[in-house]
Amino acid sequence: MTSAVPAAIHAEEPAGRPITMFGPDFPFAYDDYLAHPAGLGTVPEQVHGTEVAVIGGGLSGIVTAYELMKLGLRPVVYEIDGIGGRLRTHHFPGLPDDVVAEMGAMRFPPSSTSLFHYITKTGLETTPFPNPLSPATPSTVVDLKGQSHYARTPEDLPDVYGEVAKAWQRTLDENASFAEMQTAIRNRDVATVKKIWNELVPRLDNQTFYGFLCDSPAFSSFRHREIFGQVGFGTGGWDTDFPNSILEILRVVYTGADDEHRSIVGGSGQLPRRLWERVPERLAHWPSGTNLASLHENGQPRPGVTRLHRTAPNNVTVTDASGHIRTFGAAVFTAQSWMLLSKIECDEALFPIDHWTAIERTHYMASSKVFVPVDRPFWLDPDPATGRDTMSMTLTDRMPRGTYLLGDDPDRPAVICLSYTWADDSLKWLPLSVSDRVEVMLQSLREIYPGVDVRRHITGDPVTVSWEAEPHFMGAFKANLPGHYRYQHRLFTHFVQDSLPERYRGLFLAGDDISWTAGWAEGAVQTALNAVWGVQRHFGGASDPANPGPGDRFADLAPLELPDWPESSTHTAR
Repeated sequence: MTSAVPAAIHAEEPAGRPITMFGPDFPFAYDDYLAHPAGLGTVPEQVHGTEVAVIGGGLSGIVTAYELMKLGLRPVVYEIDGIGGRLRTHHFPGLPDDVVAEMGAMRFPPSSTSLFHYITKTGLETTPFPNPLSPATPSTVVDLKGQSHYARTPEDLPDVYGEVAKAWQRTLDENASFAEMQTAIRNRDVATVKKIWNELVPRLDNQTFYGFLCDSPAFSSFRHREIFGQVGFGTGGWDTDFPNSILEILRVVYTGADDEHRSIVGGSGQLPRRLWERVPERLAHWPSGTNLASLHENGQPRPGVTRLHRTAPNNVTVTDASGHIRTFGAAVFTAQSWMLLSKIECDEALFPIDHWTAIERTHYMASSKVFVPVDRPFWLDPDPATGRDTMSMTLTDRMPRGTYLLGDDPDRPAVICLSYTWADDSLKWLPLSVSDRVEVMLQSLREIYPGVDVRRHITGDPVTVSWEAEPHFMGAFKANLPGHYRYQHRLFTHFVQDSLPERYRGLFLAGDDISWTAGWAEGAVQTALNAVWGVQRHFGGASDPANPGPGDRFADLAPLELPDWPESSTHTAR
């Protein structure tokens, strides 16, 4: 594990497959489903060529469109900005193509096995991401309350950090069956996964991350909780997640989502663009050489959607920004769900009222980043007085919170992520211009590294993003608050529509905010595959019996459903 606090929290690794984002809410093996030689299924020949609207050209939308095309359907992708969504890579003018700033997703755990299926298919390369104290990071500085500690390994930090790591390990073992769950996930032991998780959900649904820590005797010390929040595990401090549901955090640690991250060489934005251009090996109906680009006029998606409404007998009618109106027998909405509340004029008949409530209650995290290009990775220069690296990956309680140093070739340009923040820390940056943000960050770094002049190495304009201010996103990623499990259950399970009244069928939700693992590209892929299964079923198709899809396994694997009323209650809905 690449932990910012010492002492790994992995369970003993048994023989078998590596950990994967398998469960715990819906323990379906999406990677096996994708890899099966039988493919994802078929639709009847009479519906071959039928158009399906795919709203949103992020990773989830492009995966959805790619797999629908392989089935012989004709996806029509709508995108208001540009293919990629939050896989947004910035290329600096005049610098090599692999010297980039990842404005959105920038690090991917190997446990994202479905995501890596597509990374491999498109021929992309990955490299270890320099997280705090990871083997890919030459050195890390932890700077808290004006005191800095330099470390190459976790053991180099003061003893209190080891105490915090042990407290977290103990808390997980005693209160969340951590070792047993991780072993069950690695072994794909569905019965054990569901037994453990289904006991935890009703007990912890109303609990915050911080409350979970406070309830543990191992974290009776406020100072330990404070250090844990500021330094955290894996990617850095987690105090911005303290108000969120502990179930969200357990999903991350159970599935190794915060471990051994890798970055995509040349940028994550290549993945959806390569899928857009890729010609599949197996393709129903369409002639050889067909790809998503060739199915769209001028090789580009349709403009963004401005209106969605139902039309008889049970269609979804889409109006786009050009004024063009098109009607579809099925549609998949993959954009951020709040777009349905504010940016797109919607017919209330699109979803049942409980689903509208779930969309409205979705909680998004704010997130900001600032990058600067530099002439070379000067941070690797040894300090003549101490022999230490001139500068290190930095975790701090100052404004930048996390500073990442990206590049290790002394003869090539490099990039610094001056700051990566979430939630309240991100909102502190919101009123500031990019130049003001850089000035505040450089001042903070001068306090930590008084002899280092970062500014003289900067070779180009800084770039920044605050995802909460992006009009087509309004937030970085979903993070459930306590009590939100029921809302997430409604959104995730929406792809299985047999129990819905017929008037609500045919429109499917996908995207990482629909998934149980929001904030990770794996969730975008998994929900795309769910939606593909739903469209296939909607048009009378089916999975191959040798490779049942997520809906075929739903009765066995369905997430635990919590009641809205206590079993003893006499209340009825009005």
